[in-house]
Amino acid sequence: MSGETTFRLPDGLEAAVRAELDEWRAGDKVKRLWSRDATLWTGADEASWLGWLAVAGEQRARASALGDLASEISRAGFAHALVLGMGGSSLCPEVLRATFGRIAGYPELFVLDSTDPAQIRAIERRIDVARTLFIVSSKSGTTLEPNIFLQYFFDRVRRAIGAERAGSHFAAITDPGSRMEQVAGADYFRRVIPGVPSIGGRYSALSDFGMAPAAIMGLDVARLLAHAAAMADRCGPSGPIADNPGAVLGTLLGVLARRGRDKVTLVASPGIVDLGVWLEQLLAESTGKAGKGLIPVDREPLGPPAVYGSDRHFVYVRLDAEPDPAQEEAIAALERAGQPVVRIGVPEPYHLGAEFFRWEFATAVAGAILGVNPFDQPDVEASKVATRALTDRYETAGALPPESPLRVSDPAWTTTLDAHLGSLKPGDYAAFLAYIPMNETHAAELQAVRLAVRNKFRVATCVGFGPRYLHSTGQAYKGGPNSGVFVQVTCDDADDLPVPGRRYSFGVVKAAQALGDFQVLRERGRRALRVHLGTDVKNGLARLRQAIEA
Repeated sequence: MSGETTFRLPDGLEAAVRAELDEWRAGDKVKRLWSRDATLWTGADEASWLGWLAVAGEQRARASALGDLASEISRAGFAHALVLGMGGSSLCPEVLRATFGRIAGYPELFVLDSTDPAQIRAIERRIDVARTLFIVSSKSGTTLEPNIFLQYFFDRVRRAIGAERAGSHFAAITDPGSRMEQVAGADYFRRVIPGVPSIGGRYSALSDFGMAPAAIMGLDVARLLAHAAAMADRCGPSGPIADNPGAVLGTLLGVLARRGRDKVTLVASPGIVDLGVWLEQLLAESTGKAGKGLIPVDREPLGPPAVYGSDRHFVYVRLDAEPDPAQEEAIAALERAGQPVVRIGVPEPYHLGAEFFRWEFATAVAGAILGVNPFDQPDVEASKVATRALTDRYETAGALPPESPLRVSDPAWTTTLDAHLGSLKPGDYAAFLAYIPMNETHAAELQAVRLAVRNKFRVATCVGFGPRYLHSTGQAYKGGPNSGVFVQVTCDDADDLPVPGRRYSFGVVKAAQALGDFQVLRERGRRALRVHLGTDVKNGLARLRQAIEA
């Protein structure tokens, strides 16, 4: 059984949570959720997107088939497996890859969810193209990024081993009847693994979008799914709501957000810290709409209580087998200071299967409390439309629209940056949205930047790498509470990569994504500033950090 959920809240907040739990019990709302009653949310199409409720049990019956898939891939001699995806199709495999690492006797798993040319090259250098299984993961089959990743790597494999064998190095995970299924058939992919149409991307961790890569990398998927199914049983409609882990967590999330504590500060033990990247999407894309929502704050290092305002609550996901003493002490200090703290115990990493279900259920409950549809993503779609228009323009005109971002080489650029950040006020948050290669060096610089802002302005801070965050937190940034102050960070690509069969390159796609993102942020009335680093990203980030720290 997965670890328990406990919470410590100031008196007024605890009373509100208890009252909401009473309302859910009186209204039999957990049973209504399991009965797929769309009126629990907005009465729209929510009932069509609840296939994830049953998937843990259904998948347990397929565990042996997933094991057979893993054995087939291992026997075929693949040294690496590379997931080509975006958002919900890639984040669960990324969590499992980072948590469990390489497993002897199975391919080493990698995940690509960036159009940055330098990042694509970095991934390509880490794999042997001729001994890699490429897993093209796209529910709809029409998402831009997986399709151009496929075009690029299919060309690479064809050159390495010949056109007649190239398809045997590819598998697709996609919904039945999708365009990706058609492409896979035409190119003789090794496998086409069907998705479940009633499960949206961010709720798909326990479906084959998460479990097929898990099996291929050598994980015991039966063990993961057993923990998930046990959690699903505990979240079922028959037990007391106080004993329902998903309902209790969802009530905490929803009620605290309604009371102004909408910055969900995620704190996870080092052994499972990468769970946060999956939680970011689940929470932000599900609830951040209609001017409401949860703003997840992941990987912001814990500070003393004095740096936090009254808009936060903290969720501490503790790996019981390997707790971190510094985190324990910091969390205890926050509790003593009166900050709301929720504790979730995770016995060991395989219990992530239980956490996937607990948080999916909790997010659906929180969406009902906030009065939003937790299964759509209208503002993500707006960014996709804007990007598509820009790439189509490039295909016909050979250029993107002219623009004039703030450059770190401009005289007195720091004055503009200072004025922008100076608009931060209590209850706001600052988000740094970086369209640059995602690596440890760049992440460390951005961490220093966010800490300087948090400590100076006493506001929550977020860091996202583009285009990953467009399919994740981007929904809440555009459709959620208008309390964000955004600094989009872009660069020039020193070494671009072509997209086979297209006039545009990966660098052009990334530029179009950044421009489309910025346009939609401004159209939504968000406070957004673009800072352009030029070609020297390392030096540009250092100048940004120095400007903010000064």
